[in-house]
Amino acid sequence: MEFLLSAEQLEIQDTVKRFLAKNCESTKLQRYIDEPQNLPTDIWQGLIDMGVPALIVPEEFGGLGMELLNLAIIAETLGYAAAPGPLLGHSLCTQALILAGSQQQKEKWLPLLASGEALGSFASAETGQWFGAELALTGNSLNGSKQHVPYAEHADLIVIALADNQFALVEKSASGLSISPEDVTDRSRPLASLNFANCAVELLPNSSTEAAEKVLNTALILLAADSFGGASRAIDMAVDYAKTREQFGQIIGKFQALKHQLANMAVDVEPMRGLYWHAAYAFDREPEASSRQAALAKAHLCERYLHVAREAVQAHGGIGYTWECDIQVFLKRALFNNAYMGAPALHRKRAADLAAW
Repeated sequence: MEFLLSAEQLEIQDTVKRFLAKNCESTKLQRYIDEPQNLPTDIWQGLIDMGVPALIVPEEFGGLGMELLNLAIIAETLGYAAAPGPLLGHSLCTQALILAGSQQQKEKWLPLLASGEALGSFASAETGQWFGAELALTGNSLNGSKQHVPYAEHADLIVIALADNQFALVEKSASGLSISPEDVTDRSRPLASLNFANCAVELLPNSSTEAAEKVLNTALILLAADSFGGASRAIDMAVDYAKTREQFGQIIGKFQALKHQLANMAVDVEPMRGLYWHAAYAFDREPEASSRQAALAKAHLCERYLHVAREAVQAHGGIGYTWECDIQVFLKRALFNNAYMGAPALHRKRAADLAAW
């Protein structure tokens, strides 16, 4: 039995890693953070050129027809770089169309989403509720609002999660739709609210409980993968700082308390990799276990990322709390991952329910 990534998967991940090392290094990252409402076109275009938006799109619609694990390892790499960009919302929009769209809707939109000619996003949250029976909006003429929609101002197409596990799509130019940017903590992934006033939307006719569950699982797995990448980078940054920062005439990495702190962080993070790998693998290969594994991965990885990011800030001392220090970007990204699509406690309860505890 093979427990490692394939050579092809490692090559995909390494290609994206090399690209981000050149295009999302510290100076450029800070520029993106200073201008959070702008679409990072060079990073997004680079991902398009590498075929990332096409990874999970079926071949018949111009995609590569790969499994979710291939997209998840890209999410890990983006998390390691804290790379800004719309991949999360775009991927959820794509997945919803694959699972719930009609043949006509798929033929119209999936080739454009795969090629990057159209940018997609995904709207789920309503006043603190994220999915399923908790949602209130329904029908093909909407009144109300959706919060926390990634890159909504730049999206050409937005898939909306409705009550009763239904999905609808709306184009940004639709009459009755207005978009309001939100004040966000994580400036690497700007959010906006959608406001509907008798806004006509196009229902996805193959919506179902199973499709809604799979779109949710996709979100949880991608957030978990991003969290593993971000937590790994936070540790690397803390270790690098400990090797160069001097205090009382000594490199602080020689202090035993800091050594123990860094070692505990590393022991916390390394086992996380297998949890998100298994969740992504189960999505395509073990459907009966998929929802519970996705819930556990989201809950554990996002929670530990936040813990490790806080520890990494402490390891940097006072400089870690300043705008100029990149570690603050990872702490804020950890806060986003922890909250988006529901807090860890929500998904631990969901995992317990799925296990019939």
